[in-house]
This record gives sequence, structure tokens and C-alpha cells, in this order.
Amino acid sequence: MVAASHPPDTPSPPAVAAVLGIPLATAGYDEVLDWIDAMVASRSPGYLIAAAVHLVMLAQEDASIREAVLGASLVVPDGQPLVWALRLLGHREISARVYGPDLMLACCERAARSGARAYLYGGRSEGALVALTLNLRTRFPGLQIVGAYAPPHVGGSSGAPFREPTADEERKLIEEIDGAGADIVWVGTGQPHQELWMARMRPHLQAPMLIGVGAAFDFHAGLVAQAPPWMGRHGLEWSYRLAREPRRLWRRYLHYNPRFVAAVGRQYAARRRDTGR
Repeated sequence: MVAASHPPDTPSPPAVAAVLGIPLATAGYDEVLDWIDAMVASRSPGYLIAAAVHLVMLAQEDASIREAVLGASLVVPDGQPLVWALRLLGHREISARVYGPDLMLACCERAARSGARAYLYGGRSEGALVALTLNLRTRFPGLQIVGAYAPPHVGGSSGAPFREPTADEERKLIEEIDGAGADIVWVGTGQPHQELWMARMRPHLQAPMLIGVGAAFDFHAGLVAQAPPWMGRHGLEWSYRLAREPRRLWRRYLHYNPRFVAAVGRQYAARRRDTGR
């Protein structure tokens, strides 16, 4: 595999601030979208992560996940609790989260006008990818989706975790994505699998942008209902998703959410000691 070259004129990403050592963008949708457009226009390779609390906490425990997150070109706060943490730590300039599913739709709307080519990697099955492709093309006439691939699951079951690809499967996938001329590869395999995949694949793909959006594939394919917007604004989206998929999500939310609150509390206390206020 030949690593992609990095142009010297890579666009500067939006400003960031750290929560538990993870740099999070303090910009809104428009600035993030403008940066994505600039990365595509300049053919600069990068990857974007829409981080939830779960991912931030996994990065505290697992060195490989932390390396993948810190290696991203930009990490946006997908979860409202991350926005609250940024504000608590003095970053009042942030007005709202950058929610991965909404970012995907806004970016696709721009791409339908600009001609930027999209590739879809992820999803529960080939059928789910077909539904996602049709829905996006119907919603955004002119959107170029130049390919899609649903990675295999352990044991072949769509409810099982994704298995690691063989070297041959990975080589063929790289050839397919590069051959399709993709500008943006949307990655929907869930955290932290998608972050590890983007970090590993980034040097080998010609597409300027890889963007991990997790459950956005299921939402926009019409397979899973999204929480009402008011729940997202009040940081209650986790409870909505937990009620619908308790077996899969209980550990993510009930184990990590309290630990996140405690860890941010310690960071806030340390900041007050250091600044005297």
C-alpha cells in the first residue's frame, strides 16, 4: 500500500479546546462544513470524528483508541454533555453541539450542489446501505454516491460486531474507494471501531476526507428512530437510545456517563486551582 501524500497547503481546522485531554472543536456547523469543503478542494487528507461521551471515556482507558482520536484532523462534540463540559471549563464561545447525523445531512446538501463524491462504508447490511443511498439521493437530488460497502460481521450476523477484514479484503476495498474517485468517505460502523478504521486507513486512501458518524447510517436509512430534538438539546438522547436498545447500550451509558461527570469535575477543580477562579 502506498501512503497518500500530504499537500503543504492543508487548510487550518477550526479552534479546539480540551476536555479530558481530547481537543474538541468550539466551532459551529458552518465553520466545520467550510473546513470540510476546503479540505476536499485542496485534496488534503484528513479524518473527522463526531465524538460522544462514550468515545472520550474509552480514550482514557485504551491507548490505541486515544491515539486514533488524537490523530484526527478534527474532533467535534457530538454529545451535548461535551458542550456543557466545554462551557464549564470556560469556553463560552461554543453555542451548540455538532451532531454527526445532522452534519452528514448538511454536508450531503452541500455536496449535491458542489459535485463532491461520497462513498458509504458501514451499515448493518447491504440492504441497509441500499435504503440509505436511496434516501439520501431522494432528499438531495444530484448527490453523487459513487459506492458503498457493508463490512462483514462476526459470524455473518448483522447484530454481531464487525469482524476485522482480511488483508485481501482491505486491499480490494482501497482499490474500490480510490477507483470510485470518492471525495468524502462516510464511515458508520460505530465508536470506537470507526475511529480505529479511519486511523488505520487514512494513509492508504486518496479521498481527502473520512468522516465517522456512527448511528447516522441507521437513522438516515430509516432503521432506527432518532430522539426528539428537545432531548438532544437537554442531553437526554442517551436515555432515549438506552430505552430502545438496553442490552447493547447499557454499559456505554450507565457505566461511562457517571465516570465522565466525575472526571470533568476533577478537571474543573484543577482549572480553578490553577487560575484562582
